[in-house]
Amino acid sequence: QVQLVESGGGSVQAGGSLRLSCAASGSIYSLNCMGWFRQAPGKEREGVACIVEWGWSTDYAGSVKGRFTISRDNAKNTVYLQMNSLKPEDSAMYYCAAGPGCRTGGEVVGSTVYWGQGTQVTVSS
Repeated sequence: QVQLVESGGGSVQAGGSLRLSCAASGSIYSLNCMGWFRQAPGKEREGVACIVEWGWSTDYAGSVKGRFTISRDNAKNTVYLQMNSLKPEDSAMYYCAAGPGCRTGGEVVGSTVYWGQGTQVTVSS
């Protein structure tokens, strides 16, 4: 089993920044890809960003490219999402995810994908 615990959400004004963290524990040896999804009320869940194990490859949703940066610290089994120049449309519940693969568009994919409990991000105009 794998446990993912997110932190770092909150409320910020447009143009501000937040950093999300996701700490992984348990049977993490198969977690080649870690990343973030988000879901706003009434909308489908969408991939935001993902990163492979050694950080040599990242991928982002088009809507966040140039504003968000994903990174990971393998020694701490933690992945981060630095969010800059936040917009009201970035408001959503953000979920950490981990699994075998990363896909274009910032999605974590695979036969088994693990999820965190989510952390709320609210951006006011």
